[in-house]
Amino acid sequence: MSKEESSYRQIFKSTSLFGGVQVFTILISIIRSKFIAVLLGPSGIGIIGLLNSTTLFIAALTNFGLERSAVKNIASANSLGNTTRIALVVGVLRRLVWITGILGALITLVFSSYLSELTFGNKDYTLAFVWLSITLLLNQISAGQGVVLRGMHQLKYMAKSSLFGSISGLIISVPIYYIWGLKGIVPAILISSICTLILTFYYSRKVNVDAVEISKDDLFSEGKDMLLMGFILSLSSLIVLGESYLVRIYIRLIGSVDDVGFYNAGFAIVNTYFGVIFVALTTDYYPKLAAIANDAKKAILLMNQQSEMTVLIISPILVIFLVFINPIVIILYSQEFLPINQMILWAALGTYFKAASWALGVIFISKGDVKTLFWSELFATTVMLVLNLIGYKYLGLEGLGISFFIAFIYAYIQTYLIVKIKYSFSYSIQFYKIYFVHLTFGIVGFLIVKFTEKPMSYYLGLIVILISSWYSIIQLEKRLGIISTIKNKFKK
Repeated sequence: MSKEESSYRQIFKSTSLFGGVQVFTILISIIRSKFIAVLLGPSGIGIIGLLNSTTLFIAALTNFGLERSAVKNIASANSLGNTTRIALVVGVLRRLVWITGILGALITLVFSSYLSELTFGNKDYTLAFVWLSITLLLNQISAGQGVVLRGMHQLKYMAKSSLFGSISGLIISVPIYYIWGLKGIVPAILISSICTLILTFYYSRKVNVDAVEISKDDLFSEGKDMLLMGFILSLSSLIVLGESYLVRIYIRLIGSVDDVGFYNAGFAIVNTYFGVIFVALTTDYYPKLAAIANDAKKAILLMNQQSEMTVLIISPILVIFLVFINPIVIILYSQEFLPINQMILWAALGTYFKAASWALGVIFISKGDVKTLFWSELFATTVMLVLNLIGYKYLGLEGLGISFFIAFIYAYIQTYLIVKIKYSFSYSIQFYKIYFVHLTFGIVGFLIVKFTEKPMSYYLGLIVILISSWYSIIQLEKRLGIISTIKNKFKK
């Protein structure tokens, strides 16, 4: 087996492990979303979206990006096999997540009435934010435990924690929504956070990390590096979450809470379901890239390999969403949510460009180049915000989809130019071939749905899906050689 084939296999193996679990996670999320849609309707999803976006915004403001910055420190220590260094970094991290988690909880508690007024236009949700302040502490501690698993390459434990967390969220939230309706939203969010904390704590304790005394000097010297890098990372997260929060507030002001629910449902499909796939694809990629980031040739090779695998895996899924968006929305939610169809169509087509830029953007964090990451996120998110506001004002929900499409193209062009100029990155010929073939399939699927009546659009679209899937399978086989390996084993 060649080194290149081995590298592709490692990418596929880690993606399959975490990605396989994410499939179950998505299925559980679909079932949960279906129950919420039926039991609470668009207004309920709108309220959940507003509450979550507010608390996530405050979390990004106070957590100092430790969830991402500390991974680099732990992964670097782990790659050297330095157990003392690992113990020190993990010990400092666990102290810092408590400090930042308490900070987020206090800010939410103190400003609860103002948050209710800003988010909902009244003080009816003050008590809700008081209770949700607890989740900021719980979620930050959970994130810290997850960082240990990720930095130590414990993908199996990460996968189990994610899967069981989703299952517990489903089991807990559905009965609560059924019994208490809208009044059960806050209890369901709070109890789900407690379950997540228990699971991440349980699995992180399975990783052998030596216990060391953490002095004030250690906390300052080691924590300073994490906090400085994390602060810029948190600013970039803050920008993204702030944009999402402002768009929801804007929709509520000139539209309705129902439209916020529609936006939240469409946003969940575009960013959450597709986002889960991206997370699965990059769970092991970020630590690996961080370990070789200073070796330009190795980094560029890995970035190309990851880009190819990302496009090959996600593209057939995108075509399925494009062609069968109507039944997919009904299955995920209900017929009441069909107004989001056009929004998702445009956004799904734009996701081809997001998929291409995803593997490139990771290099900023891997190299510790947080300034470039910050400015890149700032410009891309500003463009997204302006386009979303204009799109919704003049074209409603479909306008939001078009704005996603244009913003994803802009973000891809921007990321590619930065990486090319600053790090001398260049795509391989193989990537160009794969990308443009799959992008063509996506455009054809989009045009079929837009301009062909049902059921003919399903028949024609199914052909595109089969061709796209066949092409991905052929290209994956060239890189992985799985079928050939199986045949050779049978011959032996």
